[in-house]
Amino acid sequence: MPELSNRGLEMPESPIRKLVPYAEAAKKKGRTVYHLNIGQPDIETPQVAIDAIKNIDRTVIEYSHSAGFESYRKGLAAYYNKLELEVSFEDILITTGGSEALLFAFNSCLNEGDEVIIPEPFYANYNGFAKTCGVKVSPVTANIDNGFALPPISDFEKLITPKTKAILICNPGNPTGYLYSEEELETLKEIVLKHNLFLFADEVYREFSYDGKKHTSVLELKGLENNVVVIDSVSKRYSMCGARIGALISKNNEVINTALKYAQARLSPPTLAQIAGEAALQTPQSYFDDVIEEYVSRRDIVIKGLNNIDGVNCPNPGGAFYAVAELPVQNAERFCQWLLEEFEYNNQTVMLAPAAGFYATKGLGEREVRLAYVLNKESLQNAIECLEEALKIYPERL
Repeated sequence: MPELSNRGLEMPESPIRKLVPYAEAAKKKGRTVYHLNIGQPDIETPQVAIDAIKNIDRTVIEYSHSAGFESYRKGLAAYYNKLELEVSFEDILITTGGSEALLFAFNSCLNEGDEVIIPEPFYANYNGFAKTCGVKVSPVTANIDNGFALPPISDFEKLITPKTKAILICNPGNPTGYLYSEEELETLKEIVLKHNLFLFADEVYREFSYDGKKHTSVLELKGLENNVVVIDSVSKRYSMCGARIGALISKNNEVINTALKYAQARLSPPTLAQIAGEAALQTPQSYFDDVIEEYVSRRDIVIKGLNNIDGVNCPNPGGAFYAVAELPVQNAERFCQWLLEEFEYNNQTVMLAPAAGFYATKGLGEREVRLAYVLNKESLQNAIECLEEALKIYPERL
């Protein structure tokens, strides 16, 4: 039998999905499983996007331009310009999800063996993207005790080597929900300019900023026009995860032109999904007002409920729809598996994502879990009640 590649064997599995077989087995026992493990919103997709697909007026589903339909890129540019981000449609490349945008960014800006600094915990698939591109992740650790704020710039400085070529942030963050302030981004700007780095920013949760806080895009940072690459997506903004449409945005023409070569190699992003994405740009502000209000109320249920459980510590996130909680257990992954295999409360249980998989530093996050508050409020209340009851009887509780 032929041997598989080392690259394939070393590809990390998803901490978000690895417990799926245990969840499936629990469901076969007739148990209700509350899925707080994955960021799949139950919010309805805007009707304008659904209608655009239903009423498609084409006789051929053809390729688009490799950069995406020009009309869609111009629509996106108008969206960014409303946010005072001064983006041209020529600064935008439509991709097959935000995942492909980041792959294009890594491949266009980094050589094999180069290093990218990422505040941890971070979206677990960044590890997989880096492995795919032959890039080394250098983690700088954020701390749950200050809500996962940006680590001190001195911590970034310690990691910089001749191989360091970029910093990657997610704002608001997955998995923490932390929203970086303008002041924090300005400190990043200093180190990016000092060491002539790229600054990659995953801003797919931009709309979801709470408590009156404003989202600051890295595109607003003056003097970083040639350093900044933004990753965006329709997945969370419009609850269109299955559309697989993202975007790479940069005012650096060399980055766009280089990424376009990778885009040409995969021909084009999905035509039907671009049609839906373009239509979604007409979504009224009232949609976002309602969604944000809903997420804030869900967040408050989860955060208050968790912190009322003895021994649980969970910072209040300022954006997105995730939170990381520290539990009074020896090992969160064993606890998550036990919840699905052995525990039930009123024939219900909960599926969580062990947070260790969101860290690159071995040994960190072993007592932490990520929760996605993407279910309705009644389900969230039931899920928190289940967790409280589970922790009362868990054999390895601290």
